[in-house]
Amino acid sequence: MARGKTVCGGLSTLEVTLMVLFVVMTAVSVGLISVMAVHWEDRLQEPEPTVNPTAGPHENPYLIGVGRADCTGPPGDVPLMGYANLEQTAAGIHTRLFSRAFIVDNGSKRVVFVTADIGMVSQRLRLEVLKELEVKYGILYRQDNVILSGTHTHSGLGGYFQYTLFMITSKGYIKPSIKAIVNGIVKSIDIAHRSIKPGRIYMSKGELEESNLNRSPHSYLNNPAEERNKYKSNTDKQVTLLKFTDLDGDGMGMLSWFAVHAVSMNYTNQMVSSDNMGYASYLLEQEKNIGFLPGEGPFVAAFASSNLGDASPNIRGPFCANTGLPCDYLNSSCPIGGLKMCVALGPAGSDMFNNTKIIGENIFKRAKDLYGKARQEVRGPLHAAHQWVNMTDVTVQLNSTHTGRTCKPALGHSFAAGTTDGGGDLNFTQGAVEGDPFWDGIRDALLGAPSNETQDCHQPKPILFSTGEMTWPLPWHPSIVDVQIITIGPVAIVAIPGEMTTMSGRRIREAVKQELEAQGTFSNAEVVVAGLCNIYTHYITTYEEYQIQRYEGASTIYGPHTLSAYIQKFRGLAKAIAEGKEQELPKGPEPPFFKDSQLFSLLPAAAVDKKPINTTFGEVLERVDPEYTVGDVASVTFVAGNPRHSGDIVRDKTFVTVEKYHNSTAHWDVVHTDASWETRFHWVKNGAESNATIEWHIPLSAQAGSYRIRHFGHYKQWKGFLETVIMAYEVLYTHFNTVTA
Repeated sequence: MARGKTVCGGLSTLEVTLMVLFVVMTAVSVGLISVMAVHWEDRLQEPEPTVNPTAGPHENPYLIGVGRADCTGPPGDVPLMGYANLEQTAAGIHTRLFSRAFIVDNGSKRVVFVTADIGMVSQRLRLEVLKELEVKYGILYRQDNVILSGTHTHSGLGGYFQYTLFMITSKGYIKPSIKAIVNGIVKSIDIAHRSIKPGRIYMSKGELEESNLNRSPHSYLNNPAEERNKYKSNTDKQVTLLKFTDLDGDGMGMLSWFAVHAVSMNYTNQMVSSDNMGYASYLLEQEKNIGFLPGEGPFVAAFASSNLGDASPNIRGPFCANTGLPCDYLNSSCPIGGLKMCVALGPAGSDMFNNTKIIGENIFKRAKDLYGKARQEVRGPLHAAHQWVNMTDVTVQLNSTHTGRTCKPALGHSFAAGTTDGGGDLNFTQGAVEGDPFWDGIRDALLGAPSNETQDCHQPKPILFSTGEMTWPLPWHPSIVDVQIITIGPVAIVAIPGEMTTMSGRRIREAVKQELEAQGTFSNAEVVVAGLCNIYTHYITTYEEYQIQRYEGASTIYGPHTLSAYIQKFRGLAKAIAEGKEQELPKGPEPPFFKDSQLFSLLPAAAVDKKPINTTFGEVLERVDPEYTVGDVASVTFVAGNPRHSGDIVRDKTFVTVEKYHNSTAHWDVVHTDASWETRFHWVKNGAESNATIEWHIPLSAQAGSYRIRHFGHYKQWKGFLETVIMAYEVLYTHFNTVTA
């Protein structure tokens, strides 16, 4: 992510203390902290292979299931997860968020890959999903054969973490937020499980230009020249795609990976949005699911994250906003205005909606082309390997005579500087290899100084927060981390627990491919780096990039040998798969699952809603015009309740519809919802009162006719003196005509 993460209780000493800590840490820039970061009827007690009775004697098709489900959550008040901007709280919906699941079964084994429109998968989220799956399916879906990945949108809800650092910057553990994501992921797997049928998988790959830019080129250049010379770009341009069809060749779904940050929607945005990767999914699914509304229809198109750690969609690069001149190459700052003035621009400049559209369209068009050309059939056995690793204590064999080791987690000074996709507010800079006496003094007084051992281990990183030595009220960072690989025939999907830079991802791919092919059981293995999987551990740079200590290096929390440790662990998994010994792998130390009572919240309960005198909830305050032309924006404002009061009620539903009247049937048909690109739902809060402004950006394809915009919501009111009740409201209509251009 580009920078941060955080719940509120009553008046206990612990909670008051936490609130004070929250304010103080904001002052010293923790606000900059990035984490840039139907009950199943037959409970299965053990995996049951499913046999395909239609398979001929010379073919062995897979059994394939695909599913998609809403995981948006309450789009009001909850902090957005990504930029660590404490004022960037949800205030409406740009596009809904979805979880997309793919199940592959070969009759004896089963693997699952899920990608969700969220910032990243947290350890808490994964553990809760696996618990729900165990209740429904027994041991069919487990930690070894289920990968959960996040697209890395910075406009999804936070509040689904169990470690203190992430809780502080997302206002804690927010139950409605994590519940929506857990339910969405599980439902997407449920749908995929129920839809399983014989099918085939095809692979295709190609390059995509003009869609990502390395935001830390100085760090990249510190990698060995002979290594850099093997590649023509300092970002990965490859799109790797899997095409899923039934036995008749009809498309079931598509899963692709491309390395780019989902930060086209910038830190000023307050609407929930799936960003560029989500828009690519939207376009392909709308094209394939003719006649269905967004989020509906059988075809599932997923665009998953990869080694995007230093890959930005802001392809025009960083410039000083006040002068138009390039920013300082190393520090990404400006002579006047410092970091805040250094801003990277997307292809449409400062228009984040068009930036999202352009990058999303680029990704969609390339994937569509590759999908149509996919001819290489994926065949072969399935494998799944998983371990938990204590990443604070891994000894790495650097060469025949020297070893290195990983460290307790710590964040460097440049972490607080942010990136050119979202810079910091204070006087931190990227590339800092020395501490600052002022900030170090404040840290020492409030939190204690880092130990000599930790400082030595992290050299040359000047430590700002020694999070591995901070355990109150809970550990600030994880120690136990998932490493996991699943293979589908020759395709190996490596689940990376964070954000790998371009070169880190290349080294992982090379190492895993080498290990798989060394035993002779794999030929021409295709290794995919899947980012933001299973647990979030910030960034993973190469040893050489770490020395420069830009944002990504300062956010590599386990020290300079982090990548080497991961390569070593993933090599071990790959070797076990190649030898067919993945069941013999030791599980490793299990991660903690803290009780709800141990987790804290800094987000107050939503208050009782109020409304202007002589109005009702859902009443129109500002009406639409009587007539519009395609390309116009129809806008209407209503008296609204807090969308948090809608809770899980509106999951798979909508706050907004745009409807067209059909004279022949005398019926209103829904043509858009709040999942549509063409609509925007703005929630504006003014104390206990709030308004909802609905915009319909009328597309050129809109037919002439009569339309209406409807808004649905809920409000909280008193029932007696001590009890409150949630009530539904809706706007029956506010209609107008459109005409062609």
